[in-house]
Amino acid sequence: AWRERLAGLAGEEVAAVAELERRLAGRLPDGWQEALPDFSAADPAIATRAASGKVLNALAARLPELVGGSADLSESNSTLIKGEEPFSPERPAGRYVHFGVREHAMGAIANGLALSGALRPFVGTFLIFSDYMRPAIRLAALMGQPVVYVFTHDSIFLGEDGPTHQPIGQLPALRAIPGLVTLRPADACETVQAWRLAAGRRDGPTALVLSRQKLPVLAETAERARQGVARGGYVLWESAPGTPDLILLATGSEVALALDAGRQLAAGDRRVRVVSLPSFELFAAQEAAWRDAVLPPACRRRLAIEAASPFGWHRWVGAEGEVVALDGFGASAPAEDLAAHFGFTVEAVVERALRLAPAP
Repeated sequence: AWRERLAGLAGEEVAAVAELERRLAGRLPDGWQEALPDFSAADPAIATRAASGKVLNALAARLPELVGGSADLSESNSTLIKGEEPFSPERPAGRYVHFGVREHAMGAIANGLALSGALRPFVGTFLIFSDYMRPAIRLAALMGQPVVYVFTHDSIFLGEDGPTHQPIGQLPALRAIPGLVTLRPADACETVQAWRLAAGRRDGPTALVLSRQKLPVLAETAERARQGVARGGYVLWESAPGTPDLILLATGSEVALALDAGRQLAAGDRRVRVVSLPSFELFAAQEAAWRDAVLPPACRRRLAIEAASPFGWHRWVGAEGEVVALDGFGASAPAEDLAAHFGFTVEAVVERALRLAPAP
């Protein structure tokens, strides 16, 4: 019946019908990527959650099908669409939804919105609360629905909220869901590319895992992130060409740490490579030639750095590699104190790397 009604409107509401047909066909508007903001190393440090909010608002201006909200954490998740009225019975065209503190229901509602074919939903909460919506995330992946999850406060570095709010096993748990692409960007530049990929996906959901704390915008990501993030992993920096003596791998806020440690280690006549690996799933899907170019099989001295459970990392570091990670819960303290206590400092990473790869 609705198709007959739509056909009857075709002569009167040409633009509206064309818009609906575009959405149902899964096509994004021409030039939508032009709206994406640019960041550079000259910009001040910015949390990836804040960078995500800038990207979201830029996209919302070009993608009228983008609709969503958060579980009562709009300010913290940076998921507000500025200038938009919230959805309500009186305002059914509102694009922002106040879901309330009910993560599972929020995820289930997002699935229904995506199944309409006419809307592209996004939802936000803290990463620790992804557990509450896991069944809905799993169903989105099972159905191949393009829901975008904005998960902020992604590590122990959220600080004084303490271990009740500090995610440890949530990141590897998301990576374990088939069909879900999980991205933990290193900075604002990688965040832009993560959103580019999420907005363009039609065959499944995407999880964006974002920092609470401010992170520097890296010159290296500004040059390489567009291709690198789409491939899931890429060479961010290396001290010299050729097969490295040591590879440091990292995601999210730990990428800047890996860069600083890598430069210090390279001063000792080592060939050091730093790899950003924002998405295990995308990297695993690349051809073997790309993966081997990023992680040469001949280099077995590999050290991964991620403020989460080490589960899953040994696929990339190999039997002779090691992981700087968390085997227990976090603690309530300022982020700097937590970094020192749990070994996420340049000095601690360098010491660990020197044990793994002694001086040549």
